[in-house]
Amino acid sequence: MSTPEHPLPVHASPSAVDPALDPAWIRRAVEIALEEDLGPAPGRDVTTQATVPASDTGTADLVAREAGTVAGLVVVDETLRQTATRLGLPAPAVTFHAQDGDAVVPGQVLARLAGAVQVLLVAERTLLNLASRASGVATATAEFARELAGTGALVLDTRKTTPGLRALDKYAVRAGGGTNKRMGLYDVAMVKDNHVVAAGSVRGAVEAVRRTFPDVLVQVEADTTDQAMEALDAGADFLLLDNMPTPVLAETVTAVRAREGRDGVPEHVELEATGNLTVDRAREVASTGVDYLSVGALTHSAPILDLALDLR
Repeated sequence: MSTPEHPLPVHASPSAVDPALDPAWIRRAVEIALEEDLGPAPGRDVTTQATVPASDTGTADLVAREAGTVAGLVVVDETLRQTATRLGLPAPAVTFHAQDGDAVVPGQVLARLAGAVQVLLVAERTLLNLASRASGVATATAEFARELAGTGALVLDTRKTTPGLRALDKYAVRAGGGTNKRMGLYDVAMVKDNHVVAAGSVRGAVEAVRRTFPDVLVQVEADTTDQAMEALDAGADFLLLDNMPTPVLAETVTAVRAREGRDGVPEHVELEATGNLTVDRAREVASTGVDYLSVGALTHSAPILDLALDLR
């Protein structure tokens, strides 16, 4: 905790992450989360509103209980504002002492909240649910980013996100030093085995996408070196190399690089390794020469980072 001799830093903004999380998305997400907790607007907290006078004011610290990388501080102001509106009380003031993307240690004060105690307590769980979730994703991503430093490879997320929270999950990946892949089914085509079956061949699937959606990039999934070569012949823009043992992955990367710039193949084909990737294997996989490691576990399996809201 802070002491007078060691004043806390103050940040004008809770985030320096680029691109920032869309404020309209934050409003919608907070509204849904508060309705889950309080019921239809204005809703109620039967415990807090019975035991805490609406006139009581106080201060609370948002604190990290464990080490990690923080994310989701951008939801704090909106959560307090909407809660205050529901209760008919002024929104508490917030002073941020950390930013999304910061490495934090146990006991570190991330933000100080001052205002109506009812608002602080009613908002507490929604605020912590969102920020703890995002911080867990950022922490998991940062572990991969540190392991990949200097290799030239980047860690990517996937579509394996919490329904309704994809924007927050992918924002948290950025806060942790990772890179977003496609945001959904609408912005990049990914030809997988079922698409090949439906279209009759890899080439048929790629050509169908090009005819129908000529503005999108086309990625093709490959499980073997031969499949990767077939995808190049079909005109894929980049390849997803799925569940390949490291020696096979290295062989495939070498084979693809030898084709670059020839026979209509782009000068550089972006290669993405995926499937059963762990931090322990990250540098080994990166050493094969792939451009990316995509890790579904960043968003579907990351434990939360333990955060707390402590009244002072």
